[in-house]
Amino acid sequence: MTPVDAIVLAGGKASRMGGVDKPALVVGGQSMLDAALTAVAGCARTVVVGPHRPELPPEVLQAQEIPAGAGPVAAIAAGLGALAGCEFPAGLIVVLAADMPFLTAAAIDELLSHARESGSDAVFAADASGRPQYLVGVWRRAALDAALKALDSLVNRPMKALVPVDTAMVALPGVEDCDTPEDVRRARTGAARAAEPLWLDEARDVLRTSISPLPARRATLRSVRGATLAAPLRAADALPRFDVSAMDGYAVSGDGPWQLRRDIGFAGGERPVGLLDGEAVRIATGAHVPDGTSSVVRDEFVRIDAEGTLYRLPDTPIREDVRRRGEYWLPGDEVAPAGTPVNAALISVAASAEVAAASVRGPVRARIVMTGDEIRGEGPLHTGQTRDAIGPVLPDILAWYGVSTIDRVHLRDSENAFDEVLAAAADCDLLVIVGATGGGAADQLRSALDRTEATMLLRRLRLRPGGSTVAAQLDSGTVVLGLPGNPFAAIGTLLALIGATVEAMTGAKPARKILGPLANASELTAPVARIVPARALPGGGFHGDLRLHTAHLADLLDRDGLVVVPADAVDGDLTEFIPLRG
Repeated sequence: MTPVDAIVLAGGKASRMGGVDKPALVVGGQSMLDAALTAVAGCARTVVVGPHRPELPPEVLQAQEIPAGAGPVAAIAAGLGALAGCEFPAGLIVVLAADMPFLTAAAIDELLSHARESGSDAVFAADASGRPQYLVGVWRRAALDAALKALDSLVNRPMKALVPVDTAMVALPGVEDCDTPEDVRRARTGAARAAEPLWLDEARDVLRTSISPLPARRATLRSVRGATLAAPLRAADALPRFDVSAMDGYAVSGDGPWQLRRDIGFAGGERPVGLLDGEAVRIATGAHVPDGTSSVVRDEFVRIDAEGTLYRLPDTPIREDVRRRGEYWLPGDEVAPAGTPVNAALISVAASAEVAAASVRGPVRARIVMTGDEIRGEGPLHTGQTRDAIGPVLPDILAWYGVSTIDRVHLRDSENAFDEVLAAAADCDLLVIVGATGGGAADQLRSALDRTEATMLLRRLRLRPGGSTVAAQLDSGTVVLGLPGNPFAAIGTLLALIGATVEAMTGAKPARKILGPLANASELTAPVARIVPARALPGGGFHGDLRLHTAHLADLLDRDGLVVVPADAVDGDLTEFIPLRG
């Protein structure tokens, strides 16, 4: 069978998308680039043309059209050039744009089958309306190479300039491209499960699979706590960098007894000269062991006689107690996979691996918006006003999940207030809006989101309290998380959803749930899930509060966290526990 290579076009200016990284947009649980790579997974080699993407596996070749954004013809030429140096060049080449989220491997197989049977120079897909999709096709390599060489310029040339005379069309499903924000919205509407209302786990799945991730960038790890690795972290140096003593004791050569030398090896000091058979040298933990060392004998395992002869004590264990170079990792070894949070452990590991900077997504930058004329942050309360009791603590809670708050604003009740907030949201990654999510006269958030034609991810939640929670993503990429106005409902739903939101935005691996038996589940259960304060029990499991007040956070005093009580639960059922971290 004729071998097949693939060129995936993942660059371009995306001018009709506002310049966003279109291939990285998530539709139906995966980015459009991932959908394209899945469709051509059966090809021998694949080259992705566009800006460098460190998250791609090393077996995927990468190239850049010259100049960047010079159009599909120039991109195809760059892809073909990247394949030119490969051994055993393929006779057929799949050319595919990374903007068709529903294209399948079966569709590509059908194009390949037609190309092999027809003998045409190129076979292209046609969409449901019969319109040819010249960026979903299979070319004979020789024909593609000849067509490119026939052009006097490759820059900003239309695909029709490249299409040969001998072509064929195959009607295929899933070849509708996403060229505009409206195209993406329609695709997401068909892919996301944003029916109302959603159970909590359903809502989390929608957030994780429908939110487009933040772009990857290179950053110094110590400066981006809360971010996530966008590509595997690989060691720049071995650990240990050289053979070192694992214990305080004596580096020895041979089986002993040994003649003890006077020099001493210290960690960070000069390496002792090499040992001859039967010699020993005093050495500290972490010191570079001398050449000829067969093992390190611990202090407590030896005795030294008056002549300076070192003996191993009888019945002591025989151990090497030497950490050899590269015992933990060697240069180039993966020390942390993509999706690992940038936290204290990761920063420490990176330092040990001599890595200061890496490709990351995040940390998420949030703006907090408190709504309502009745809310007052500082100063004396006037008639009808109430104190803002949760705005001041939201930055701390967001910080538990690695989110940095860039500012906190108060939005008065007015007809167009949300339009202005949403229009100016491009300078943050996340808008956390408290209030205005219900159906009251002052609850304007939903209608404002509809006016912006945002992608609605969650309209309502099957959770008490918190049913009015709403989530959406704006064309700018900013995620909007609208929380109920009652303090406990706002904090409870934020804690329930912020983890999945941040995971989607940064590409972090989903956190493991904390589960345990709920001792009094039958007293708390209802036809829908509930979220209530809880204490951890000494013998394991949790006890939830029977009485709950949503107008304040007093019920969180002296509590260990919240439990999500399943519908129709019975005593002892496993329940998700969300800890309070501060």
